[in-house]
Amino acid sequence: MSITAHEAMWFLPFVLPVCLYVCFTDLREMRITNQAVLVLAALFVVIGPFLLPLPDYGWRLAHLVVVLVIGFLLNAGGAIGAGDAKFAAAAAPFVALGDMRILLAIFAANLLAAFFTHRLVKYTPLRRIAPHWKSWDMGWKFPMGLSLGGTLAIYLALGAAYGA
Repeated sequence: MSITAHEAMWFLPFVLPVCLYVCFTDLREMRITNQAVLVLAALFVVIGPFLLPLPDYGWRLAHLVVVLVIGFLLNAGGAIGAGDAKFAAAAAPFVALGDMRILLAIFAANLLAAFFTHRLVKYTPLRRIAPHWKSWDMGWKFPMGLSLGGTLAIYLALGAAYGA
């Protein structure tokens, strides 16, 4: 992995609660809050300069802008939700560019697992644990925050264990 273990270990304890919160709120309300997105972006802005050389830090901030523009275009086309686009943009600086293939593989596996788990629970008695979650009654719509938050958390955990 291109991310250093040191970098991932420092980011993970701060980012993990935000990722879990995003998963929960998207399941419960079918929305990713602006507060969660702002906290995630602020974590990188505050912690990043201590972990990355200044040029790398600047390029990682550029990732945020590029992913935000792409996300807004996808949102305008109806492909993804606005919260998903904003979360992906706020998460982008935490990902080393050299790990893009690994990240996409984690996302694909996580998306499939989250989708099938969500659909399985939706039609079983386990649904009674949280009967009023909005995501149960949204037809084919899926709470992508479950996959997006999980992907960032898994990526940083793998980076902490196997990073450069």
